[in-house]
This record gives sequence, structure tokens and C-alpha cells, in this order.
Amino acid sequence: MKQIIIILLVSSVVFSCGSRKRYTTSSKQQTEYLRSRKFRHNKNETVNKTPETDTEVIPKVITNTSDYVKVYSSVAIEEMKLYHIPASITLAQGILESASGKGRLAIEANNHFGIKCHDWTGATVHHDDDADQECFRKYKDAKYSYRDHSLFLTERKRYSALFDLDIDDYKGWAKGLKAAGYATDRKYPDKLIALIERYELYNYDNQVTGKSTQSKYKPSKQDVHYVVKGDTLYSISRRYNISVQELQNINGLKDTNLSIGQELLVKS
Repeated sequence: MKQIIIILLVSSVVFSCGSRKRYTTSSKQQTEYLRSRKFRHNKNETVNKTPETDTEVIPKVITNTSDYVKVYSSVAIEEMKLYHIPASITLAQGILESASGKGRLAIEANNHFGIKCHDWTGATVHHDDDADQECFRKYKDAKYSYRDHSLFLTERKRYSALFDLDIDDYKGWAKGLKAAGYATDRKYPDKLIALIERYELYNYDNQVTGKSTQSKYKPSKQDVHYVVKGDTLYSISRRYNISVQELQNINGLKDTNLSIGQELLVKS
């Protein structure tokens, strides 16, 4: 009798363990099943996520003209496609008019082309120019300044002859802008052309037209001076045997202010 009782007890324990094991296995399988369902659900939720793409990193702070070109070249190219104004001309004017993005109008009003108020109904800023405290347009973003520049040229009859020129004829455009009265500075065309050839801005025209990008002019290291602490236009002019006026002309400088690291062309 004792042996029978022992056998029954052992059988009961074995059966109980087997049931627990089967239950555990079943629970584990269920957990895995639920996890797999949750994973698939999450994947479906992220299907429309925009994939990361390789994009050029552009400087957040513009410290020199090369930075300016990197930041705004894509904007100038887009304007060229839409309005048939050479990107090289737009960039050169932006560099010249805004002092490479460091002028007061560019900083405080995102106005890179010195466009005055006229019939403007948006925000404004006042700045000394041909007269004291003239009214200039103010933009939320510099790209709107570029668009306004395109509209300014395309919507005024006095610039209509420019659009008869080849779209990549930057020399003709530079001279035509002066002839149409865009600027009073008689050296304005020379300044634009010098900037275009120094920074090879014509290459951005070629990106639109599909022409080969061959360098037409590239200054040697001996032709460029990088401003260091203590430099003045006068000291630089003495060093390179060039007049202050010529330094200003070939670099499109409106005053004698310099910044450390600034690139100056010291040979015509």
C-alpha cells in the first residue's frame, strides 16, 4: 500500500511539472508573438519617415566671401532658373551690396541688394545712403531679398535689354546694369566682373546652362592677402605697392573697415 501511495505522489509531481513547463513555453511563445506584432506595427508607422540624405554642410556663420558664396549659391541658381538672371551676377551683386552679408542692411533687414522702399508695404528699416535715413525694405529671410532682386530687374522696363543678352554673359550683364542706372559708381561693372572671376562665380551659371566649368581666372597665392590683427588698408597698400583706392576698387570695398581672416585681392 505504501509503495502504491509513493508511486501516485511521484506521478502527480511529474505531471504538475510537465504542465507548468508547457504553460511556461506557451506563455513565452505568446510573448514573442505579441512582440513580433508590436514590431511590425511600429515599422508600419515609420514607413513614411523622410530618409536622411547627404547634403553639403554650409557655414552657420559667414566669416568671409567664400562662406557667403557657399550659403547663397543655391539660391542664386534657383533664381537663374526661374528669372534668367545669371547666378554669377546675382551673387556678385549680393557680395558687393551686402559686404558679403556683413553690412548693416544685410544683418538687420536681410536686405542684400540695398533695395529701397518705393511701393513697399512690408517691414522697413532706415539707413544712411545717398541721403540721410532713407527707407529700405526689410525681409524675414535673405532668400526673399534674392527673390525681390529678381522681380526688381524683370519688372522694370529699363532692364529689359539685359534679357536679350546670353544668359551666361556676365560681362554684358555687369555693363548693362550700370548703363541702365542700377548703380552710380562708374566702376560698378569692373567690381562685379572682378568678383565673378576671383571666386569663379561663372561656374554657377554653367551648372544651369550645362556648359563645362573651366577656370577663366584664378588668383595665385601671391595675389591674395589674408587680413590679420593690426592690418589696415594703408599698411596693406604699402606692403603690396598698390593704392588704397585701387584696393577698394578691386575688392568692392565701400569703406576702410576690415575683418580678421578677410581675403583681399592685392593685384588687379
